[in-house]
Amino acid sequence: MNTPLLTAPRAVVFDWDNTLVDSWLCIQESYNRTFRHFGMPEWSLDEVHANVAKSLRDSFPLLFGEQRWEEAREVFYASFEAIHLSHLQPLPGAEALLRGLHARGVVLAVVSNKVGNYLRTEVEALGWGPLFHNLVGATDAEADKPAAAPVHLALAGSGICPGRDVWFLGDALIDMHCAHNSGCQPILIRPRPPRPGEFSSHPPVWHSPCCEAVLGLVSELSIPISPI
Repeated sequence: MNTPLLTAPRAVVFDWDNTLVDSWLCIQESYNRTFRHFGMPEWSLDEVHANVAKSLRDSFPLLFGEQRWEEAREVFYASFEAIHLSHLQPLPGAEALLRGLHARGVVLAVVSNKVGNYLRTEVEALGWGPLFHNLVGATDAEADKPAAAPVHLALAGSGICPGRDVWFLGDALIDMHCAHNSGCQPILIRPRPPRPGEFSSHPPVWHSPCCEAVLGLVSELSIPISPI
């Protein structure tokens, strides 16, 4: 995956979980507490990786059934709320990436399928609130990722519309799907490279193994403005 289509971004929209913060263990424990409540088999971490991407309002009716999904949602949220801040851990280089982009005048936003109140609580707990133009979580927009609606909401009021100068950074297929749906540049950021065929439906234009590499690429693409 090379970079011929990329230009320096005016805005960057981030996924949150496992793009900027490490959330897998917290997510796994919250799901497994919910499964235990219903007497269902628990998930390994690999199963969590494979099955968790959509918002709860999209995934829980399929997972728990139309009659039980709302109860499951309440159990999950109670479990998650009890532990999510104690598990909160920024990924290496995430804060430096955000501050580096912010210093360059790049508009920053988050589009996550985590409930908006939890998302905003975590951002404030890390002291990152002033870096972001907008923080959009599940149910904040009329539809959740991979729909384009949350991206439009995230950029509202910035004067920037989705396009080639807006990057969408995420770690999963649903993020690349959302980027394609909204017309942003899809950037995959995670240590492991794409598996053959993994992103055939919605391919990224570039894969970054880490936050540091993203900041390095932006630095290469940005053209310094010389004083007159």
